[in-house]
Amino acid sequence: MRIELERVTHTFGEGSTARTVLRDLTLTLTERRIGVIGHNGSGKSTFLRLLNALVLPTSGRVRVDGLDTARDAKELRRRIGFLFTDPDAQIIMPTVAEDVAFGLRRSGLSRSEVDRRVRDLLVRFRLDGHADHPAHLLSGGQKQLLALASVLITEPLALVMDEPTTLLDLRNAAMIGRVVANLDETVLLATHHLELLEGFERVLVFHEGRVVADAAPEVAIAAYRDLMGREP
Repeated sequence: MRIELERVTHTFGEGSTARTVLRDLTLTLTERRIGVIGHNGSGKSTFLRLLNALVLPTSGRVRVDGLDTARDAKELRRRIGFLFTDPDAQIIMPTVAEDVAFGLRRSGLSRSEVDRRVRDLLVRFRLDGHADHPAHLLSGGQKQLLALASVLITEPLALVMDEPTTLLDLRNAAMIGRVVANLDETVLLATHHLELLEGFERVLVFHEGRVVADAAPEVAIAAYRDLMGREP
C-alpha cells in the first residue's frame, strides 16, 4: 500500500478559535509496519484520521493507492480499517457474535458464510466461548480484541490503530501487541507503549503538528525521548 501526503495542513475551527494541528506535511509511506508517536496534542491522531477520510485536510492532498481521500472516501474506508482508543466507541451490537457480524450486513454473503467468518475470527482471538455474551461486559482486553475482529471481518488491506492499548493494563497491552505483530495487513499504529514498536520498519515522531523524526524504531524513539527530555 502506498500512502502519499502532499503539503497537508489541517485546522480546526475558524477565526480567533482556529487551531492548526498539522502543518505542511509531506510524506510517502510504503512500509508494512509504521509506528506513530508523540505527546498528546502533537497531531498524530489527526494524521491517522486523514488516512481513511475520517478527517479531510484543510489544504493539500492525501492519496492512498492513488485514491484521493476527498473524492474516494467510501472506497478508502473499505480498504482501511480503523481501531479507536476506546473499544466501547466501536461496539455497536448487544452480543459478541452479532457485533463481529455487523460489518458484513450489506456484503451480500450468505448467512452460512457470514457465520463461518464470524466463527473463524472469534476462534482466532479466543472469543469463541463468549459468542453469545453481552459485548459490553467483556474485560478491557477482550473488548479491544472484539473491536479488532469487527474491523477485520471486512478484510481491509490496512489497519490504522489509534493508541489501542492506552486504556489497558500492561498484560492486556502486551497481548494486543502480540496480536498486532501477527497481522497480515499493513499496520499504522499510534502508541505510547513504545515496546510495541519492536520489529516495525519505520516510526514517525510528531511534535506541534510536524514530523520531527522519521527513522527506524530505535533511532526515532531515541529522538522522541530526547525531545521529551527537553520539553519544559
